[in-house]
Amino acid sequence: MTTLVVCLDRTDDVGRRTGLRTPIVGWEAVRALVTDVGLADPEDSGVNTLLESLRVAQSLRDENEETVVAVVSGDRESMVSADRAVARQIDDLMAEYEPDSAIVVIDSAEDERLVPIVESRVQVDAVDRVVVRQARDIESTYYLLKQFLADEELRQTILVPLGITLLVFPILATVFSPAIGAATITAVIGLFLLYKGFSIDELLTTFAKQARESLYSGQVSVVTYVVAIGLTLVGLFVGALGVSNLGETEGAIVPTMQFVFDSIPWLTAAALTASTGRLLDEIIREEPIRSSFLHLPFLAVAVGLVVRGFAAFFLEQQGQLGPLVIDQPGIATVALTPGQRLAVFVAGGVLLSLIGVRTVSSMTGPRGPTDDSDDTTGDAASSGEDTSRSETESGDDTESDHSRDTTPSNPSGDAELTDGGSKANDSADESNG
Repeated sequence: MTTLVVCLDRTDDVGRRTGLRTPIVGWEAVRALVTDVGLADPEDSGVNTLLESLRVAQSLRDENEETVVAVVSGDRESMVSADRAVARQIDDLMAEYEPDSAIVVIDSAEDERLVPIVESRVQVDAVDRVVVRQARDIESTYYLLKQFLADEELRQTILVPLGITLLVFPILATVFSPAIGAATITAVIGLFLLYKGFSIDELLTTFAKQARESLYSGQVSVVTYVVAIGLTLVGLFVGALGVSNLGETEGAIVPTMQFVFDSIPWLTAAALTASTGRLLDEIIREEPIRSSFLHLPFLAVAVGLVVRGFAAFFLEQQGQLGPLVIDQPGIATVALTPGQRLAVFVAGGVLLSLIGVRTVSSMTGPRGPTDDSDDTTGDAASSGEDTSRSETESGDDTESDHSRDTTPSNPSGDAELTDGGSKANDSADESNG
């Protein structure tokens, strides 16, 4: 089975740059043509098309398939003459090599129009479109768009919002005005970009997964989170209601402080409820409680006190809030100034946070006396073992020294014995002699 790998060039770029006439057939001939075209115009995408033809032919050869690689060009006079020139060259290749199938390699929309000519003469198994990265030609946009449309995720991310925008804008422009329609569409597009940029979809997916797991596992925090959401909504409503009762005010500072002053007790209660539920989950698990969960309730109330104190300070300075009066029955009634009121709230928040730190440190502090006594006993035992071990070693050293001292050493005696032995041997030799 023979496969024809043909590279199509409708505008005869190969002939104009190299002066060669097509068809150019054979591995070595096409390989040399790559160098010629590349030297003539390094930026031409035809170089990549020729290399792709060689790559396809090589991959087919690796599969033990007989291949014929060829380059076919058209004519520069007109499109009709170019197509006829390509048809004539394809007929010559078919008559000479008789391929069973063909693989067409192209690099532009212009060359793609030659594919039906090849299909009318031989079975085309594949059309390999070469898209050069960072190509300057507008032709490559055609293939990039086709690749883009083939990606389902990109279609849903880009085309669906674009289609909705094109449908909604005429409706808004007709019902209201073009300015309102453009402003609305721009705002929606901005929100969508922020939604995708901050990966809010992934955060929502993670939150839904955690909520589902919490429901199935029966955690207490599920109920407390719902209560916290309700308290948050109440706080926002109370804050908005307080702002609506202000009347006409200049600037946005006073309404903002009024909103914070009215809503912060409810928001603090929501944070306290949520943190308490999370703490109960940790206690139910019968595992060591992390200190961060113990800090949260104290921290929520402390922050609420400080924020409410600052909001009250600004409102009292603007005359929107009366002074804080401390009524002590039987003693006196004290009215605090704005600064004193702020100091009381800040001091209360700091004191509460210190109480929380002290409470948490006492619950998760160092080991008690029992553990310390155990450590002392263990240290004493280990020191006793070390002492006995050292005494044993010292006793062994004493015995070894004593044995060395009591060992008889008489070098002269040894010498006499040696000499006597040698003399006896000498006398025995003389008698034998």
